[in-house]
Amino acid sequence: MILPVTDILSAEQIGRITARLTEGRMQHGAATAGWHARLVKDNEQLRADDPAHADLRAMVEQVVRTHPLVAMATRPCRFGPILFSRYGGGQHYGSHVDDAIMGGVRTDISFTLFLADPAEYDGGELVMETAAGEMAFKLPAGSGLFYPSTTLHRVEPVTRGQRMAAVGWIRSLIRDAGDRELLFDLDTARQTLFQQQGKTAEFDLLSKCLANLMRKWAED
Repeated sequence: MILPVTDILSAEQIGRITARLTEGRMQHGAATAGWHARLVKDNEQLRADDPAHADLRAMVEQVVRTHPLVAMATRPCRFGPILFSRYGGGQHYGSHVDDAIMGGVRTDISFTLFLADPAEYDGGELVMETAAGEMAFKLPAGSGLFYPSTTLHRVEPVTRGQRMAAVGWIRSLIRDAGDRELLFDLDTARQTLFQQQGKTAEFDLLSKCLANLMRKWAED
């Protein structure tokens, strides 16, 4: 499931991150890429030893972990690295798949939080390469895209302005992407029924199914 979600970060949170991407300690993005991905990665990233990096990482993890829709879609267990990047002047990230293990954490779900308004830069689309064709995303500032880490994807060259983003990885309690989608659909139906009719016998039955499927599939 590829899921765009709006309004994850507030204007104040966006400002904190973009200020560090302008003023902080930066390095070439290839320094954090796998041996094959670094061949096609051309961007700049906030260094992990920047004084603000740890606080920004904790802020992003907390916001993503506690967002109701994101939590329902991803069932987060642990977070891998969170990177803060900027692209400009033709920089891009060619087609690649994310490493299976990052920072000692299995990567089930990748996410990109967009930090710049689409009108501020040209190019820079995040392109998912799927069996059904390519899907390009350039979301409003504060929005995020969540997708299986098994997906080939790329960032198109930025031809004007700067593209800024926070990128991270989640190990889910539910390893299989198809199982996560089934739980997401079931939980969506259950909550919709509750909003319409309250706590009914049908709601209780759906809740039982959801809980028991979680017990069957979860890896804590």
